[in-house]
Amino acid sequence: MCEANVYLLDEEGNPKLFLESVDKIIPEGNELCLENIFSQRKYIRARIKEMALVEHRIVLEKSID
Repeated sequence: MCEANVYLLDEEGNPKLFLESVDKIIPEGNELCLENIFSQRKYIRARIKEMALVEHRIVLEKSID
């Protein structure tokens, strides 16, 4: 499988699970649209902090703008 779990950094910089089994990240203006293999979608104003695809892990950081 090629999907990854997406984590969002909290105020202390700790990653918290945001969405599991994501297979698409689509930039839409100031937001990212995340879609998983179950067709769930979440939108968030964030930037990609780290992608470790071998580990199936993507870390996001909230955008302040």
